[in-house]
Amino acid sequence: MFNIGKLLIFLGIFLIILGLIFIYGGKIPYLGKLPGDIIINRGNFHFYFPLTTCILISLILIIIFRIIKH
Repeated sequence: MFNIGKLLIFLGIFLIILGLIFIYGGKIPYLGKLPGDIIINRGNFHFYFPLTTCILISLILIIIFRIIKH
């Protein structure tokens, strides 16, 4: 039961952080507009893939999870 309790606490903290990102994510400067993010505009076609932003968020999450694990 102890492991389930730790899992529920971790999921709760994760959901709070995710909620804060959704609320304040648009106000973080340069997030989604980094060099390396792919933007293609041609007529009525608009394609956007935040490649660099995804890599940056992935690295931050890896660091956080490694700190939590140890």
